[in-house]
Amino acid sequence: MNNSLELKSPESDSKTPKKKNLNRIRDHLANERTYLAWMRSAVALMGFGVLIVRLRILRPPLAIQPPGNGWRLGLAFAVVGLLTVLLSMQHYFTVRDDIENDTYEPPDRWVIISSLSIILLGVGVFYYVFAAPLDDIGTILLE
Repeated sequence: MNNSLELKSPESDSKTPKKKNLNRIRDHLANERTYLAWMRSAVALMGFGVLIVRLRILRPPLAIQPPGNGWRLGLAFAVVGLLTVLLSMQHYFTVRDDIENDTYEPPDRWVIISSLSIILLGVGVFYYVFAAPLDDIGTILLE
């Protein structure tokens, strides 16, 4: 009677599940959370673009309302939102592959590009809000 157990190595048995690296799993989950944060940002940008076009609450109430100036800024927000969706999807898959290959290096270019685009959109909002001619507002107030 033989009481010894045969121990098989994981390479010899293809049905034995491979043990997952917990750090790699954590990295993939963090990558997914980052992707979802980019998606929320993109939806917010597109929503703000719709808000600018549809509701004219960003203009002072006494300012002369020129026809159709807000649609350009709303379109810019929508385009930046759509680009954010595309770029974040590409970034997600690139980071996923880099995590699997253990070659991930954080890219600075996406941080710089997204920051500059939000700064430009913010400047556009300030211009849109405060570009009303002040002498027209003064004549309305005096009447």
